[in-house]
Amino acid sequence: MTTAAESRDSIPVFVDVDTGVDDAMALAYLLASEDVDLVGIASTAGNVGVDQVCQNNLGLLELCHAPEIPVSAGSPRPLVIPLRTAEDTHGPEGLGYAQLPTVDGRRLTDYDAAEAWVRAAHAHPGELIAVATGPLTNLALAMRNEPRLPRLLRRLVIMGGAFGYKGNTTPVSEWNINVDPEAAAEVFSGWGAAWGLDTPSHLPIVLGLNLTEHVAMTPAILARLAAAADSATMTMSVLDARGTRSAAANPLIRLLEDAMRFYFEFHFDQGEGYLAHLHDPLAAAVALDPDLVRTRAATVDVELTGTLTRGMTVADWTGIWGREHNALIGVDVDPAVFFDRFIDRVGRFARGLV
Repeated sequence: MTTAAESRDSIPVFVDVDTGVDDAMALAYLLASEDVDLVGIASTAGNVGVDQVCQNNLGLLELCHAPEIPVSAGSPRPLVIPLRTAEDTHGPEGLGYAQLPTVDGRRLTDYDAAEAWVRAAHAHPGELIAVATGPLTNLALAMRNEPRLPRLLRRLVIMGGAFGYKGNTTPVSEWNINVDPEAAAEVFSGWGAAWGLDTPSHLPIVLGLNLTEHVAMTPAILARLAAAADSATMTMSVLDARGTRSAAANPLIRLLEDAMRFYFEFHFDQGEGYLAHLHDPLAAAVALDPDLVRTRAATVDVELTGTLTRGMTVADWTGIWGREHNALIGVDVDPAVFFDRFIDRVGRFARGLV
């Protein structure tokens, strides 16, 4: 990864994550992208508690030789409701069977994640690309502190929601939105409000389950990644003993394989096959290249009171509400193009870590 000082062509990127297996893969993709200057990481409570998310982010940066990137702790709970976490999906520490290096002496920033959003946006006005792959708690709080935040960003990509598609937390609600639906509702409503009577010059790209569940990592694709990193390993199989650890010599490949095995096992137990959906890495890739997906403009709101539908993302495609569009919803993607890019970047990056 290059820094802004090293290349005038580097892209300032800020991420808000609840790390999580697929969040870790998203971070690996950004760290592996030579044109990215990762200016900050906000830690959000979601897949695991916020303290564990912070430790995962610090540990991953240590493993990837990028300890200088600032990490900020976010709110330990959603705006209104109690926190629920997903250790059944991501493991007790959020990264499946993977073990991160111990981080000694690394401190979090002395400002919180909401302030980190605002500082990053003001430091790179009109240039900052932001990616949110967890609940939107920190972003909602940041927009309360700085209502003009949407105007300051070059691009925002959100992984969240399900549009015309089943949920993965309730029959109609996706995990990130369901953890903090009030925050998501604030973000979508606040995006349009930031422009007042003006039409927003750019809309957040929202990648829901209807898109991200088409991007499925398999053992064969993971083996391609190991090969690209010149790291000999055995292709995983559903017949392997549960919890089998990676024998890869490369530290990043070993981490990703141990994390993904847990993810594969979870999806298999859910009846989805021995595979895993890469929701968050797709969001990271789209943040750098929006042409990876086809989008459609709509007005999005979040249901907060429905007995059966709380947390549902509702898209008005045809203007029935009479409100301005506030999102570009991802509707089509070519998974092969994404995986070729992911393997090329992360494989090359992993080779440089040994």
